Amino acid sequence: MAEIVQQRIEERIPELEQLERVGLFTKKEVKSIIKRATALEYKLHRLIVNKEDFIAYIQHIHYQFKREEIEFPIIHRINSIFRRATNKWKDDVQLWLSHVAFCKKWATKGQISKVFSAMLAIHPDKPALWIMAAKSELEDRNSSESARHLFLRALRFHPNNKKVYKEYFRMELLHCEKLRKQKEELEKAEMDLGEYEFAPEILNGKLAEVVYKDKRKNIFKNVKTNYTEDSFTWDFMAKRELEAPGAGAELQSAKGRASDINRREERCCQVYEEGIKSLNTEPMWTCYVAFCLERVKRKTNVQELKEKKAITLVYGNSQHDVPLCDQLQILLSSGDAEGAASVAMAATQRFSQSVSVWSLSLQTLIQLGSGDVSRLFQDALTLVNPKESLPLWQQQVQWSMANQSPEETEAVFKRGLLSAVAAVAMEMKQRYLDWSYHTGGYKKARKTFTSLQENRPLSKAFFTRMIEIEKEQETPKMNYLRDYYERALQEFGTSDDDLWLQYIQEELGPLGQPENCGKIHWRAMKFLEGESVQRFTSKYTLHQTGHL
Repeated sequence: MAEIVQQRIEERIPELEQLERVGLFTKKEVKSIIKRATALEYKLHRLIVNKEDFIAYIQHIHYQFKREEIEFPIIHRINSIFRRATNKWKDDVQLWLSHVAFCKKWATKGQISKVFSAMLAIHPDKPALWIMAAKSELEDRNSSESARHLFLRALRFHPNNKKVYKEYFRMELLHCEKLRKQKEELEKAEMDLGEYEFAPEILNGKLAEVVYKDKRKNIFKNVKTNYTEDSFTWDFMAKRELEAPGAGAELQSAKGRASDINRREERCCQVYEEGIKSLNTEPMWTCYVAFCLERVKRKTNVQELKEKKAITLVYGNSQHDVPLCDQLQILLSSGDAEGAASVAMAATQRFSQSVSVWSLSLQTLIQLGSGDVSRLFQDALTLVNPKESLPLWQQQVQWSMANQSPEETEAVFKRGLLSAVAAVAMEMKQRYLDWSYHTGGYKKARKTFTSLQENRPLSKAFFTRMIEIEKEQETPKMNYLRDYYERALQEFGTSDDDLWLQYIQEELGPLGQPENCGKIHWRAMKFLEGESVQRFTSKYTLHQTGHL
């Protein structure tokens, strides 16, 4: 071992002598370097070798000077040590990447390719490394051919990897754009292009197009083979029929183009119907009807598509609520108000417990101005599961505010307040308070708040909205704000650290008394429980130091 170490040290002597001659190091410093290098070399030749020893040696050799006469041998030595390290720890990707980074920094472009080649031989299962290597060939070595070769090899290992395809496609586009610019610059300079090759196929992006089509073909094949139990697959395959190329001669006339579109739509419907035979589920029907609706909206003569087999199938055979709801949109789009109203009523009878059906049916009837909407809301709220009824309450309140008298709207709110479902009662309280403020002003809002502040369940939003209303007044009253905070803290003071912090900030504001903050802080520390204590302490400290 000693002979090998001595040989490696002797190999370094000429470059160290050169360092001394050019004045970068003194004789004493050179001796110190040799001593340190000898110790490191011995470490690298022990029976049990540590990766850290290699890295320490590399860092020892590294220097910041650009003297041509000494640069090459040192770079060569570092590369050699990196090779020894990666041979020892082949699985350490980070070590390989450190070698790549060194090569890039010191412009050893030829060495980069060798490092990547060796790394990919060990790690062909990592798509990111193939992409990195290909980009390096393009960006560092300006070799589109090498980059293309690497991408093609990567696709043999990872034929379905979207990222590899995406980056390959991007590379071809960049290469195409680069060649175009080069050609334009040469033409501007009026230079002879004879010795340069600018293939029209490449300039026109044909290679990129090949990559794109190859990617699409693989995706289609994979989807069709592995995902036929998913409605998205059938939806995707059906809509693909719309993109199928038509006959060139036929497309020259408006009539021919219309005929071609009709044929494509028919093919789409055939795929959807095949999908429904294979997968008769609600999502499958939803996709089919959504397609019909989208095509109806595109056509000027919607009756033609309405009468197609697709719509007939949906009306007659669907056993699911979502497609039936979508029929309302189809009928409304076609201007069939009577049909839409009929389907809406039928939907509420057929799916009397479905919140989504009631919501859309009511929306349709409101839009058409037909039926006793108030009674229908009552029926809906009686039939659906109360735990799922919140959207209907929200819809009813919205409708009532727009179409009924204030007394009737207030009655709706008060019915909602009596709900046994906490989410409904809390939502109605907050909306009732907000409505009171906008219709009756501050006094009515105060009256509503006072009447409801003891009626549980309560939400934090109910109290914070009253605080906002108070602060919107021309002369807000701090004693009222304190009352609101104190009442809110009775409900949420054991867990809501933000509420305590907001109270403190209020006292520090122009209306408050800063001397009260210490007492509020003490109470917060006493009442808060669990993790909320730590959160409060951290936020309060940040606030005190001006970081919050």
